Amino acid sequence: MKKVRVLVLTGYGLNCDHETAHAFSLAGAEPKRVHINSLIAGEERLKDFQILAFGGGFSWGDDHGAGVIQATRMKNNLGGQLLEFVRDGGLVIAICNGFQAVVNLGLLPGLDNDYTARTVALTYNDSGNFRDDWVYMATNPQSPCVFTKNLGVFDLPVRHGEGKLCADDAVIKRLQQNNQIALRYALADGSPALGKFPENPNGSVDDIAGICDPTGRIFGLMPHPEATVHYSNHPQWTRIKEEKKRQGIDPQFATAPGLLMIKNGVDYARENQ
Repeated sequence: MKKVRVLVLTGYGLNCDHETAHAFSLAGAEPKRVHINSLIAGEERLKDFQILAFGGGFSWGDDHGAGVIQATRMKNNLGGQLLEFVRDGGLVIAICNGFQAVVNLGLLPGLDNDYTARTVALTYNDSGNFRDDWVYMATNPQSPCVFTKNLGVFDLPVRHGEGKLCADDAVIKRLQQNNQIALRYALADGSPALGKFPENPNGSVDDIAGICDPTGRIFGLMPHPEATVHYSNHPQWTRIKEEKKRQGIDPQFATAPGLLMIKNGVDYARENQ
């Protein structure tokens, strides 16, 4: 079996690197936590990995806005390497604070194959509060997104204060037409949240929870897939356990949606090396 190496960024306030690395390990990859300084110093090279994971947390304390300093530091020191990594077919998953960083970098949404222009923003939740909750979301089956294939409707945890995606109407329209909106906040039955709180936890335009670039290889989302890689991670895990047992399924083999999402990326990377 071909190895899939994953670079999981860490350093300066990022606090989901261990969980993200663990999720990729469970999905069959070989993750390595790499401090941003080691990447800048050349001690590790992006081209030696197939997947780059921007994890969650509060990089540099979000002192100048969520993901702003991380994006600036990476663009000034690693901009060329990032563009080369994307051009050569690398995968990127950007979770929560990572999503905020990549939209500031311009890696998303990548309209017209421009991975430097900042055309969308993630700003303060409409509620004015930090949200720590579980939310339902529905995938877009027409999206080219590598990570969301065959996932349907599921729930994941969110924990953010700046998760509202907004952009000019023309940009939102292009994302819709290109099927780059890979995930939307939804009701439990998969129907649109239509901006309703708390189902849409931040007021994101068109209930957007995650977007991808036109190739589907770069994916950013506000919910945390790395936080649900086993059925017992769910707050209703005891109910899930009993449901699986009554269906004749060993709950130990009930794969959590977050792990399936990560595994989609790993499988794609392995098949396309």
